[in-house]
Amino acid sequence: MNDVTLAVLAGGRARRMGGQDKGLVTVAGKPMIQHVLDRISQPDQPAMVIANRHQDQYAEFGYPVFSDALADFPGPLAGIAVALQHSDTEWVLVCPCDTPQLPPKLMEQMLATQREHQAEVVVAHDGEYEHSVVLLLSTSLLPSLSAYLEGGDRKVDLWYGQHAVARCYFEGQASAFANINTPEQRQQLELELLGQ
Repeated sequence: MNDVTLAVLAGGRARRMGGQDKGLVTVAGKPMIQHVLDRISQPDQPAMVIANRHQDQYAEFGYPVFSDALADFPGPLAGIAVALQHSDTEWVLVCPCDTPQLPPKLMEQMLATQREHQAEVVVAHDGEYEHSVVLLLSTSLLPSLSAYLEGGDRKVDLWYGQHAVARCYFEGQASAFANINTPEQRQQLELELLGQ
């Protein structure tokens, strides 16, 4: 675990959330990013937040905060590149800030899949859908990713498809990977978490 840096992506515009910074939107009494950190981060594990707004507020969670090197909210791959660049570990586990119900054993299962397949990239899969921004990836892929971004491409799965990829299956856990994109989804999740 100590050879993995957790990188939480919080750099998007969040148009469907009325432009609010999704990681800081409160659900059941705490910001969404706090739900992610509480579920995934391990004691003494390095972690970072990739955010293009409200860096001071994100820094209050106790982790380094970095912004995209590319301008105009270029998407998750740019954030992933920043995470690889600033990581001191061999592996980075990438999670979005708006998935507050991620499986608590996500990191362990992703690492087990990597070891089993000797993969460079492990992507979470719920049995039906691949979740292309829930990734465990080797920091050695930074030159490849930088070249891909410089070429103007932005699609995450097209990039990692060039490498040795393994899928980590979380059968029957689709709801754990649900993104909270709208105020209505936030309210629904809050009711579920509060048992109402």
